[in-house]
Amino acid sequence: MATFCINLNIHYSAPQKIWNKLEKLYTEMPHWKGFVNGCPQWYGEDGRLIEGSVEPGGLQLYAEMPQEEWNEWLQLFKEKATAALGYRVGEPEDGYDFKYWE
Repeated sequence: MATFCINLNIHYSAPQKIWNKLEKLYTEMPHWKGFVNGCPQWYGEDGRLIEGSVEPGGLQLYAEMPQEEWNEWLQLFKEKATAALGYRVGEPEDGYDFKYWE
């Protein structure tokens, strides 16, 4: 198992319509567990965990799982988020700009 923490270019100041689309996407991702203390969670068994939170640096995803499994899940999330939100979703440090910013 490995630990990962990344931020995506989904800013907390995005309009509510973006958050509504994300909430729907959360439930469609593999191993959806539900909201725990207001944060979306996936997996939750066998020591695997993915948890999201809204931070000043963007939507943060924290994971504890094998590298290959994380890479696959994250790639799927980025692809689905890009399709749902209508702009390229990725990590700001990789050159993905915030579409919505205060």
